[in-house]
Amino acid sequence: MIDLYYIEDDQSIAQLVKEYLERRDCKVTIFHTLAQAKQALAAHVPTLVLLDWNMPDGRGDSLCQWIRRSFQDLPIIFLTVRNDSRDIVSGLQKGADDYVVKPFSLEVLYARIVALLRRTGSTAKPYLSCAGIMIDTGRRRVSSHGEEISLSAVEYQLLLYLMQYQGRTVTREQILAQVWDVHGNYVNDNTLTVTMKRLRDKLGQPACLQTVRSVGYRMEDTL
Repeated sequence: MIDLYYIEDDQSIAQLVKEYLERRDCKVTIFHTLAQAKQALAAHVPTLVLLDWNMPDGRGDSLCQWIRRSFQDLPIIFLTVRNDSRDIVSGLQKGADDYVVKPFSLEVLYARIVALLRRTGSTAKPYLSCAGIMIDTGRRRVSSHGEEISLSAVEYQLLLYLMQYQGRTVTREQILAQVWDVHGNYVNDNTLTVTMKRLRDKLGQPACLQTVRSVGYRMEDTL
């Protein structure tokens, strides 16, 4: 499923696009202000962003630049009435991957989304997120509510493994086998306990990183 954020202040257009794309196996979350979208992006990164230019609290190109600085590989498509060639060039120069002028065909929009994701590799996201904790797997960077966190190699691998199985309980034995033994390193059970404590301390004791007593751990958004 393609997970889309659509930033659009016109509710009728937003709903029309949402209903069509969700019939094509997309999940669409609508935001009517730039501030709402920015807050949501700090907690969760979608597969792709659809972005209007004229918004009640600013210009879409400013958010486009912020997204490109924060999420280098996140695909962005402008959907806007601004059809001047200078606007189109400006939008692309500021980080957008495509530019669609209103009014547009919903069928063509979906085709452009699919084509863009095909060019960027697949619908797989290079970002994993849970309750404000985010991993940029391409650059191996971790942040918590926008603040970059420095982790050791094994702390990073532990968090990555839990994120990849978000919403599922993983046993201590599974973690030891995948994070340590897969690299040929024998460790005892206490090594996981100590590493998990360090990871939690660095992330600020997040509620989403849960202990399942006598079993293992679970990463789950508590909101």
